[in-house]
Amino acid sequence: MPDLLSDQEVEELQEHDLSRIGVSLPSNLLNSFDQILKTRGYSSRSEGIRDAIRSYIRYYKWMADINGPRQGVITIVYDHHQRGLIASITDIQHDYMGLIQASLHSHVSHSRCVEVLLVRGDAKEVKEVAERLMAQKGVETVKLTTIPLEG
Repeated sequence: MPDLLSDQEVEELQEHDLSRIGVSLPSNLLNSFDQILKTRGYSSRSEGIRDAIRSYIRYYKWMADINGPRQGVITIVYDHHQRGLIASITDIQHDYMGLIQASLHSHVSHSRCVEVLLVRGDAKEVKEVAERLMAQKGVETVKLTTIPLEG
């Protein structure tokens, strides 16, 4: 795994250390992002994107630091019209039957669903199932929350 910048290193980047990148986004995603930037008072998209990337890096580090036996919840929001997605999510859940204790499914709208999985097991497997779900095309968000098991 490549070395990741610490939070302090990310914050301390100087102007001359900046790199310019191009990103392609669907218009609905960009419009939502712009609205959040306006609401939160960001001065530019770049500032918002830097903040979002910092948050992503912190979350990735947090996930990397999880270890030992854990109890947790995985929340998934996805587009159920995405071809093959429901089958992929079901297959992943079947691959982790010993880890997933329960699931709850709710239809949010005509095209969006939310699913909540109660998980219990080794942190490595808990992270693995969450990451496999995140990687599926049509999945909007995956949120993992865990606590260590005591005694």
